[in-house]
Amino acid sequence: MFSTVLVANRGEIAVRVIRTLRSLGIRSVAVYTDPDAAAPHVAAADVAVHLGPAPSYLSTEKVIAAAKATGAEAIHPGYGFLSENTAFAAACEEAGIVFVGPPASAIEAMGDKIRAKQTVAKAGVPVVPGSDGVGLSDAELTAAVTDIGYPVLLKPSAGGGGKGMVEVHRAEDLPEALAGARRVARSSFGDDTLLVERLVTSPRHIEIQVLADAHGNVVHLGERECSLQRRHQKIVEEAPSPLLTPAQREAMGRAACDAALACGYAGAGTVEFIVDGRDPDSWFFMEMNTRLQVEHPVTEEVYRADLVALQLRIAAGERAPWPTFRPQGHAVEVRLYAEDPGAGFLPTGGRILAWRPPSTVRVDSGIAEGGVVGSDYDPMLAKIISWGGTRDEALRLLDSALADTVLLGVGSNLGFLRALLADPDVRAGNLDTGLVGRRLDALTATDLPAAALGAATGVTLLDLEPRGAIVDPFDVPGGWRLGEDAWTTRRMRVAGHEPVEVRARGRAAAAEVSIDGGAPIAVATVRDGDGYHHTQDGITHGCVAVRDGSTLWLSFDGRIYAIGEQEALEAAAEAAAGAGGPVLSPMPGTVTVVEVAEGQEVTAGQTLVVVEAMKMEHVLTAPVDGTVRELRARVGGTVAKDAALLVVEAAE
Repeated sequence: MFSTVLVANRGEIAVRVIRTLRSLGIRSVAVYTDPDAAAPHVAAADVAVHLGPAPSYLSTEKVIAAAKATGAEAIHPGYGFLSENTAFAAACEEAGIVFVGPPASAIEAMGDKIRAKQTVAKAGVPVVPGSDGVGLSDAELTAAVTDIGYPVLLKPSAGGGGKGMVEVHRAEDLPEALAGARRVARSSFGDDTLLVERLVTSPRHIEIQVLADAHGNVVHLGERECSLQRRHQKIVEEAPSPLLTPAQREAMGRAACDAALACGYAGAGTVEFIVDGRDPDSWFFMEMNTRLQVEHPVTEEVYRADLVALQLRIAAGERAPWPTFRPQGHAVEVRLYAEDPGAGFLPTGGRILAWRPPSTVRVDSGIAEGGVVGSDYDPMLAKIISWGGTRDEALRLLDSALADTVLLGVGSNLGFLRALLADPDVRAGNLDTGLVGRRLDALTATDLPAAALGAATGVTLLDLEPRGAIVDPFDVPGGWRLGEDAWTTRRMRVAGHEPVEVRARGRAAAAEVSIDGGAPIAVATVRDGDGYHHTQDGITHGCVAVRDGSTLWLSFDGRIYAIGEQEALEAAAEAAAGAGGPVLSPMPGTVTVVEVAEGQEVTAGQTLVVVEAMKMEHVLTAPVDGTVRELRARVGGTVAKDAALLVVEAAE
C-alpha cells in the first residue's frame, strides 16, 4: 500500500478521499488554487501545495510537480478536473506515479461515446440505436436521423454532465439543433463531434457500480437510480432502484461487468444505462464513467463498503480486494447546490454566514462558515445521504435531515429538494428524467408564512434593542409612547413574493405584529444561544438568523428565507408605471458580451449584457424603452449576484 497519496481535486470529494487516506494511515497531500486557500480540504490534509490561479487544478505539469515535491507515490483524481483525462493518466505513468484509476487506454476507449458504444456492442451489451461512425457531418447525422426516426437525442461525443444534449422531435428543428449542440460541445469540451441516438420517451437513468482489478477479476455492486435530474444533471440518487426486479438487476450487472472487461478496465467505474420506464426489460448502454461517481455514497451505505479504499487497494495491485457483498436496506442522496431553482437553476454565490449540517445522516461537504462560494467552480456544496431499512424510511430520514440543515448567506436548492422528495410520484418511485422539468413551477412555488415574517420582525427588534441596562424607554425600538406604543412600519421583500407591509409595536419579547393590514398578532422572540425562539399563535419555533447588510437570512421551520427591507423611496420608484432602473446580474459570473454603450437609446426587450457562469449564459434585456446610463459592465469582468451592471433611464 502507498505511504503518501496526492488528491488532485477540491471541495467535498477531496475531503472525502482524505478521510479514507487518514483511516488507512496514508499521508495525504492536498493541492489548492488562489480561491481555495482557506478551503476545508486544505485544512484536512497533512500537506497542502499551492498551484496558482483558479484554472490550475487542470494543469498536469503543476499537479505532477506537486506530487514529486511531496513524495507522493500515487494521485487520486476524484471526479471532474483530470479524472478522465487520458493524457494525465499517461503522464502519471511516465512520471512513475500511480494513477488511482483505470489505464489510459480504458479512459480513451470509454471517454469517446461513439467508440465506447462500438466497444461494448462487440461484447454483446445492448446499445441505443443511433449513428455509427466518428466525425460525422451534419448531412450524415441527418441521414442517420432519417433511418432512426423521431424523436432523437443529439449528444456530444466528448464530455459529460448532460452539456450539449438536445432533444429533437421534428425535422424542421434539426438544423438549428445541430448547430447549437456543436457550439456547446466545442465550447465545453473543445470537440464538436456529435452522435445521434433514438430518444427513449419514458427514460429512467440507472447505473451499475463495478470494481475491476488488474488481474481480470470484476464484480458489480448493484445499481443506482439517477432519474431525478435538472438540465440532464443529477439531483437525487438512490440505491437500489425501485424499478428493477432481481432478474433485471442481475442482467444489467452482468452487462456492466462485460463492458468493463471489454475495455480492459481496472478500478472503480460506473456503467450507465437508459431504461424504458414502461418496459424495464428494454435497456441500453449509454456510457461508462471511468472514475468515482458523485453519487457513490449511496452504494457505500447499502453495501457497507469504502469505494475509495477499494480503489487504492486495486491501484496498489491487490487481487480482488473486495469481500462478498451483501446489500442491506435503502439509501438516498441529494445534492445541495448554490443555485436558484426558481430562476432556471442559475448559480448563486456569496459568503457562507452559517452552515450547520444535520447530525442524523451522512454529510459529505467541502464548505465551512466564512467561506466564499464564487463562480470559479461547480456550484455543488454538499451531499446529504440517508440510509434506512426501507425506501420509505430512508426518504423520511432524509427529509428530516434537510429540515435540520442550516445554510445562510448563499441561495441554495434546499427548499426545492424538500419539495421534490415530497412529490407523490417520487414517494411512489414513479420516476423519469423529465419529471423535474414537467413540475418545475409547482416544485419552486414557495409560501411565505406569517410566522416567518413575525420571526424576522422579532429578530430585527432584538437587533435594535440596547444590550445593556435600559435607562430611557425611548432607546427601545418598540414605539413606546405615553398612553400606548406606536406602530413601526416596514416593507419586507422575499424573493419570489410581492413586498409585504409589516407593522410592529412593543419589545421583541412581547410585541404585536400586523401583516398587510391584518389584525394584530401577539408574538415573542428571545435569543437562545446562537439561535432564537419565536412564539406566534401559541406555537414556538426554533430558528437561526444572520444579518448581512440589509438582508436578514432566516432558517425557519425547515425553510430558508432571505428577507430584505424595502426603503420607502425604492417602493415609490417601483410603483411608478413604466419606471426603468438598475439592471442587476442574476448570478455571480463573467460578463461575456456588452451590446450597448453609455448614452445609447434602447427599446424594451433589447439585449444589453450577457453574463456566463458554469457554462450557463444569461441574457439581460432592457426592462423599458430608455437610455443607458452608468454602464459598469465590461467584457471579461467578474460580477457578483445582484451587482448593478447599468441603469436604463426610462424615456419620458
